[in-house]
Formats: sequence, structure tokens, C-alpha cells
Amino acid sequence: MAIIINLDVMMAKRKMSLNTLSERVGLTLSNLSILKQGKAKAIRFSTLDAICQVLDCQPGDILEFQHEKIETQ
Repeated sequence: MAIIINLDVMMAKRKMSLNTLSERVGLTLSNLSILKQGKAKAIRFSTLDAICQVLDCQPGDILEFQHEKIETQ
């Protein structure tokens, strides 16, 4: 996937645990863990908004687009 989730980086910068973020955002620990590991298929804007408010960051601090190389034959 070309979208990289940098949630762990922002959590480390803010010295916040997954448990604390989960409580403040109102997401289950398992759902937040799936997002943190980059295994989520989607994220709601309301969830992204809540995460950004709690971590005091921008969406671009959490989500990163990485170009994938297309192989040609």
C-alpha cells in the first residue's frame, strides 16, 4: 500500500501510550492498534480529527503517501 501510517512516531514525540491515546480518542485499543500497525483499510475523518486534536498534530504528520515503483517488462 502506498499510504504509510506514522502514528507511532507522533505518539513517541508526544510521549503518549496507546492506552492513553485510546482513552482520549474514544477508540478501542484493538482498533487503534490495527491503525498503528498500518493494517487498517480506511479511517474516518472524525477519527483522524480526534487523533490530531489529542496529539496536537496535522493529518500529514500521521499519514504519508509513498510512491510505489511500477515495474515494466
